[in-house]
Amino acid sequence: MTVLWLLPLLAATLLTQAAVIVPGASWTDTEGNVIQAHGGGFLKVDSTYYWFGEDKVLDSTLFHAVSCYTSTDLETWTRQNDALSPISGTMISTSDVVERPKVIFNTKNSEYVMWFHSDTSNYGAAMVGVATANTPCGPYTYKGSWKPLGADSRDEGLFLDGTAYLLYASDNNQNFKISMLDTNYYNVTEEVSVLTGATLEAPGVIKRDNVYYLIASHTSGWDPNPNKVFTASSLAGPWSSQVDIAPEDTNTFYSQNAYDMPLGTNGIYMGDRWDVSALGSSTYIWFPLSWASGLPVIVQADVWSVNLAAGTYTVATGTTYEAESGTLGGSAELLTDSSYSGGKAVGYLGNGGTLTINNIVGIGEAQWVSLYYANGDSTWRNTTLSINGGANVVIQQPSSGGGHVIQSVPVKVNLKDGANTLTFSSGQASYAGDLDKVIVYTTV
Repeated sequence: MTVLWLLPLLAATLLTQAAVIVPGASWTDTEGNVIQAHGGGFLKVDSTYYWFGEDKVLDSTLFHAVSCYTSTDLETWTRQNDALSPISGTMISTSDVVERPKVIFNTKNSEYVMWFHSDTSNYGAAMVGVATANTPCGPYTYKGSWKPLGADSRDEGLFLDGTAYLLYASDNNQNFKISMLDTNYYNVTEEVSVLTGATLEAPGVIKRDNVYYLIASHTSGWDPNPNKVFTASSLAGPWSSQVDIAPEDTNTFYSQNAYDMPLGTNGIYMGDRWDVSALGSSTYIWFPLSWASGLPVIVQADVWSVNLAAGTYTVATGTTYEAESGTLGGSAELLTDSSYSGGKAVGYLGNGGTLTINNIVGIGEAQWVSLYYANGDSTWRNTTLSINGGANVVIQQPSSGGGHVIQSVPVKVNLKDGANTLTFSSGQASYAGDLDKVIVYTTV
């Protein structure tokens, strides 16, 4: 049996009807249910991939289940039995917190070992938890929760490099640590590296050409921040100073790192776009990572695909329609700024302001449309979209990081073959984000 630990989640296409990755879309399993595997990790056993994550269907931080999904092609996912379920009277009860589950296989014991962030509801315990199973999805038997080497552990991860390591935020999130696991993978034995004063969490490591790349976010609760990369020739360090993996003002395209994996000479960034008001609706933000500049940098892509055998990725191209080319209605206004595509955008949409763009070319079936917008609020906005006079669809617009910082969100719509009319923010009482452009993709 061949067992590979894919530090992190590779997920080529989690949309059951699409062989593409669409960051920010709502991904569904083979039963049509929204995939609940947040903060997750990946394991490959023979030809089957296993995806473990936090089930947030109850929209709560409290523990509901560690889910387990399987796939043989990384395109369609089937939910299996829950890998870990609550146990009353323990640190994994429904009153406690279980986050960021990761599973690795111990060849010595022929055993699957799960590590996770184990905590109380107020995040005051700051522990790791460990559970074991004889099969990938388990169910897992809970072994216990504790502070590794007597110190805090909150956001954590694992890295397997011949030896297994725990990556974790420690000392009230003031230091970041890497510690070696014992040969059973049940506990840690010694600290290998401490990044003193590094307020880091949500870690992942990629090893490439004998260089270790540590990717992590800083600590800002559920809100995103500019995720960073650190480099070293050894997990023991010394580690380089931090460098951005995406334009700083985008807050990593409104996401937080979950895990990262190699892909040929490149890699894949896998993040969560947390919606604290509806955690179960939080989406997944996965992008290609390119080393073209010498360090890993996110390649922003609305729609993309991966070729695992070749170790390559392909970014889909679409047709761009500038917002200013449409017809403004009500209180909508034309905005001018160099940050916008073509120097212009449409603002004051919603609350009476509308925009209609004609002659959007469709292919006669469902296809992806990406909306590029700016939302300078700290809270989410939304816009409505009507196709050819049909019912409005509501599209969420997270904070973009500033009024002149552009983000994109996807929506899958049915466009008729030939010309279509898209109307934004009609009948909407609240304000939408300022619309810069839309890109229509034919890759489905």
